[in-house]
Amino acid sequence: MIRFLFKGLIRDRSRSFFPILTVTAGVMLTVVFHAWLGGVLSDIVRTSATFTTGHVKVMSRSYAEEQAQVPNDLALLGVGQLMSDLEEAFPDMIWTSRITFGGLLDIPDSTGETRSQGPVMGMGISLLDASKGDVDRMGIREAVTAGSIPAHPGEILISDELAGKLKVEPGEQATFIGSTMYGSITFYNFVIAGTVHFGIMAMDRGAIIADIEDVRTALNMEDGAGEILGYFKSGVYDDKAARAVVNRFQDIYGSAGGDFDPVMATLREQEGLEQYLAMAENMSGVLVTMFIVAMSLVLWNAGLIGGLRRYGEIGVRLAIGESKSHVYRTMMLESLLIGLIGSCIGIGIGLAISFYLQTHGINFGAFTRGSSMMISNYIYARVLPETYYIGLIPGLFSTLLGAGLAGIGIYKRQTAQLFKELEV
Repeated sequence: MIRFLFKGLIRDRSRSFFPILTVTAGVMLTVVFHAWLGGVLSDIVRTSATFTTGHVKVMSRSYAEEQAQVPNDLALLGVGQLMSDLEEAFPDMIWTSRITFGGLLDIPDSTGETRSQGPVMGMGISLLDASKGDVDRMGIREAVTAGSIPAHPGEILISDELAGKLKVEPGEQATFIGSTMYGSITFYNFVIAGTVHFGIMAMDRGAIIADIEDVRTALNMEDGAGEILGYFKSGVYDDKAARAVVNRFQDIYGSAGGDFDPVMATLREQEGLEQYLAMAENMSGVLVTMFIVAMSLVLWNAGLIGGLRRYGEIGVRLAIGESKSHVYRTMMLESLLIGLIGSCIGIGIGLAISFYLQTHGINFGAFTRGSSMMISNYIYARVLPETYYIGLIPGLFSTLLGAGLAGIGIYKRQTAQLFKELEV
């Protein structure tokens, strides 16, 4: 029967061409958008973990409550001992200290007077300690556009865009003006070792990167840090594993304590990522449902038109004794074949486009120019295991739903009217 119906669809293209084309287009879009959303979600998680949140983050309780303001006066102290404790308790993770700070970067002229000046957001990382892996994790080597990575204390990297605004080049001196951990003003001289471009607007706008020991000296934060970030050695964020680390940390340090006691949060619990990631994950279900409804309406309409054109055929089949249920089942089977063929073609085309976008990406820099979100200017698709089969859901379900609705008319046919219809 299936072979007979398949031959009928192939020979009568007017019965199959438009439905297959509709299913192919819908499935293709479903596959491409699913891969695209997966790429956006992965990029947000990767860049956020790399630059701001880690897979888990340890802060003081007061710092965590005002984290958006980067309150270094509420930073952790005794970080050396705390780092040792964390490495002993969680040996399967990499721990690194970070200090985020803000201020002004002053560029002097030959006489020592201000030549140019601009606001900056700084980041103190383990720039000279290769064992922490910050340089490789943040892709600093690949991001350097001029000069080199700092090799000595007192050297910094600044964003390429900031260097252009301040008209400064590698090798020149710069003075950081800010406030210490205790609120007093600080002046600290750096040498610009190089410039970097990460392709992330929040970092490229006006960032400086220095070794954390230099930042501790500049901000009077000896043995202190605003944050301690933890990363899984696999480099991949696992929410269940991160939650298990947090629970174990709470068992060790307790869930209640003073304002400066350490607390730990997972990536999803920081910077509003919980709601944002949940919304992005639910978009796949919304997308599939949207295409199912839209394609079902189109295929229902196509089925009604096809039913009118096949009015005589259905009448003959009923007149020679074929049951209405059998006619209905064969029409449903035809729609299943159409959905399967269209889905296979659509998945193939969608995967081809997705793999292309996974390699080349699209530049969204114009849309992220004013954004403070940690997301790359180039967004790449990501082909996930579900991408290979998710198109079957709207492809098959919508064709069956459309054919099922259109075929209801078969049961309304009156056998007494068949001969009158056939005469016409």
